Amino acid sequence: MIAITGAGGVLGAAVSRQLAGEPNTDLVLSDISAPSLEATVDGLPDDGGSVETLLADVSDFAQVEAVAELAVQRFGRLDVLVSNAGVLSPNGRIHNLTTEDWERALRINILGAVNGIRAAVSAMRTQQSGSIVLTASVAGLTAWSHAAPYCATKAAVIQLAKVAAVEYARDGIRVNCVCPGTFLSAIHADLSPEAIDAIAAKHPLGLGTAADLVGAYSYLASDASRWTTGSAIVVDGGYAAP
Repeated sequence: MIAITGAGGVLGAAVSRQLAGEPNTDLVLSDISAPSLEATVDGLPDDGGSVETLLADVSDFAQVEAVAELAVQRFGRLDVLVSNAGVLSPNGRIHNLTTEDWERALRINILGAVNGIRAAVSAMRTQQSGSIVLTASVAGLTAWSHAAPYCATKAAVIQLAKVAAVEYARDGIRVNCVCPGTFLSAIHADLSPEAIDAIAAKHPLGLGTAADLVGAYSYLASDASRWTTGSAIVVDGGYAAP
């Protein structure tokens, strides 16, 4: 049984489709946007398992806790939590960014991941098993100019996964994160072809798509990763390699 927060975005929808198509997989999908969540559900394979949905703001622990509780109430357990909700920061140098810009990134990117862990371990410690997968970013391993809140918060998510992995290993709970490179989504819609080409040039394998990332989530959600914890799996088309 898998719960996914941030299921309404491009990556969340792709991960939801991938996991829904795997055998014996039931889902609880959550997002802050009802239309986005509905679109994700509409795109799921017809022959998948059962699907429940719940709107939730990941910065509010009670709402994330309700997602985990729905999983347990409906399916009797929570095997995997994918904490995928996140926000980009405004484009600007540090001295031009406001306190509100920083607080939004901290509240959603870091506290959202913390709330996901807190909610998941309540059920998983009882089971003495479980996998928590956080979405970080290659921005947490490199430096993106004009994106300090995003880089700093994603670096924190990577470290959070490591600390949580150590803290909950004896409970049978694995905690890992995925660090995506740039993949095309709605946020790139207004960029010029020249800007897209410039971003692509920083990735030796070129720009990716959300479909290029789902294998990492599938691995971390499965028993194949039973000896993997505290890891940051980089799927970035070679961006961080140079």
